[in-house]
Amino acid sequence: MNILRIAAFADTGLGGNPAGVMIADSHPDDAEMRRLAAEVGYSETAFAMPEGDAWRVRYFSPESEVPFCGHATIALGAALALKHGNGMFKLQLNQADITVEGEHNAGSLYAALQSPPTYSAAMSDALLTEVLALFGYRESDLNAEVPPARVHGGADHLALCLNSRAALSAMQYDLDAGRELMNREGLITILLAYAETPRLFHTRNPFASGGVYEDPATGAATAAFAGYLRDIEWPHQGSIEIIQGEDMGMRSRLRAEITDEPGSSIRVSGSARIMEDSCA
Repeated sequence: MNILRIAAFADTGLGGNPAGVMIADSHPDDAEMRRLAAEVGYSETAFAMPEGDAWRVRYFSPESEVPFCGHATIALGAALALKHGNGMFKLQLNQADITVEGEHNAGSLYAALQSPPTYSAAMSDALLTEVLALFGYRESDLNAEVPPARVHGGADHLALCLNSRAALSAMQYDLDAGRELMNREGLITILLAYAETPRLFHTRNPFASGGVYEDPATGAATAAFAGYLRDIEWPHQGSIEIIQGEDMGMRSRLRAEITDEPGSSIRVSGSARIMEDSCA
């Protein structure tokens, strides 16, 4: 069986977040999907099989199955376009039905997903204290205009907006402590952000719950964060751009389009690039 390796949310043909993509007539069993994801070694691998007029999709990290992964969905959209031509593809996830649009034109790859519904909630004082301690931040490092929150857009995340790019660049934490906190709280990642302008953010995404210190581009967290900005009536003017992975040397660019309807799907899009054609 072959697994494509595609970097999603590439910026000018470089960077992006690598994902594995396996398209087959049926899914391997759970143990085999976990083994393959660990062998590929990326933060997620998407496994897709045809089911009616849609594709049944499951996502595995090297350590766990996750309900939704944005960058692996973008990679899947690119792979489906390569295999079946440009178009919109229906996806059936474990907990939601979404779509991904894939385009392959003149050697370039592009994909856009529609996220599951979004919602957000305030973060408790106790959890905020623990999260700040995990990263060595103080409350004075936070941007008061974007309060810390639990955010959801197909998976659960925490979002903390910092008040300087330097604080974001300085991010560090203990992987085991981060894994314990995220698993206990049912979190996929913790999103740390800095607003350069109201419509341009820099982010970093620790993914300790999946055994990954940091993700270079995280579509699910971007969707959840964009939904949260809508909830707090941030002046997004219908869309935001996110630069991620810069501090890892894997600069990535994500675009999130935000409608006015509370809780509605977020469209997250970006370019993709093939890293290598397959692995056994």
